[in-house]
Amino acid sequence: VQLQASGGGLVQAGGSLRLSCAASGRTVSNYVMGWFRQAPGKEREFVADISLTGGSTYYADSVKGRFTISRDNAKNTVYLQMNSLEPEDTAVYFCGARRVYSSRFVTSEYDYWGQGTQVTVSS
Repeated sequence: VQLQASGGGLVQAGGSLRLSCAASGRTVSNYVMGWFRQAPGKEREFVADISLTGGSTYYADSVKGRFTISRDNAKNTVYLQMNSLEPEDTAVYFCGARRVYSSRFVTSEYDYWGQGTQVTVSS
């Protein structure tokens, strides 16, 4: 599976961005899909994930109520809608795919990763 993240950019605080993670090579409908982010000098941190069918989602407290993860298995794509962006959201955002029984917070549990897309929020 190859994952391609896109949609990042520069936005002012309070603005919105929509990230996409397109999968190719095989279907990701058998994988839980997640978004992580990594700010300069910091470890990669969990942002959100979504179940196989999209019926269940989980968010980090820092983004709850502002970000929404969704997936379209027919398009083999996962999205992250980010609203009310804050300067603290500035980071490179990565999408990843893991098996259902793997830990959502442990990066080594993810089987596949996208290359990352930069999100910069100015104050």
